Amino acid sequence: MQTVIISVITLSAIGFLFGIGLAYTLKIFSVQTDPRIQEILNFLPGSNCGACGNAGCLALAEAIAKGKAGPTACAPGGESAHKGIASILGVEVETVTKKTVTILCKGGHRALDRYRYEGVTTCAAVNMLHSGQKACIYGCLGFGDCVRVCPFDALRIGEDGIPIVNEEKCTACGLCIKTCPKNIIVFMPTKNKVSVACFSKDKGAVSMKACSVSCIACRKCEKVCEFDAIYVNDNLATIDFSKCTSCMACVKVCPTKCIVAKE
Repeated sequence: MQTVIISVITLSAIGFLFGIGLAYTLKIFSVQTDPRIQEILNFLPGSNCGACGNAGCLALAEAIAKGKAGPTACAPGGESAHKGIASILGVEVETVTKKTVTILCKGGHRALDRYRYEGVTTCAAVNMLHSGQKACIYGCLGFGDCVRVCPFDALRIGEDGIPIVNEEKCTACGLCIKTCPKNIIVFMPTKNKVSVACFSKDKGAVSMKACSVSCIACRKCEKVCEFDAIYVNDNLATIDFSKCTSCMACVKVCPTKCIVAKE
């Protein structure tokens, strides 16, 4: 009986000493966590889309807390997130113009194909084969890489073969822009209602042979605009969104209807 009591006391003493040792080790080697990280994380959308360049929302929150990223680093978070994070950091943040994306192409099924493509059905894959199957080497290939990469379901391929943007869902994260091999997806302020749905740099005669709704650089839009908001450069009409008032004058005079107005 005495042996049992001694054994119990000995084991208890050893356990107690081990407990003290573990507690001491934990205290010495513990990593202090910035409490602001969780506060910042609460303002992030939690989609882990990676558009900010970080592995996920937690990684971004840590980067912001360490000063390696700014309070506006998360585009999907929007203005409310930006202001909330700025208040945690004790800094002021400028109001960011709300943006969406627009597709600089209207071709789709209206644009002629140079060959019949049979292979991996991605824009990236077909683009490696002579810049794609379209006669217009600048236009949308229509295989939906942008649709698949969007974590917010803000894009879909329309009946004409061109991606359609749902502005209510679009967070301007920019993932579709990075994915498009033709670079025809660009940011656009949501307040603007007009865009040039073409990216062809070919001369008018060449461009029209490839696509019936391409820009032919006729300059009618440039001449009719009273605000100098649209100009033709390198055979392509381009809109200066900072000057555009969405008066629709250019939309009305465009002979190929490649200048479009948002519904």
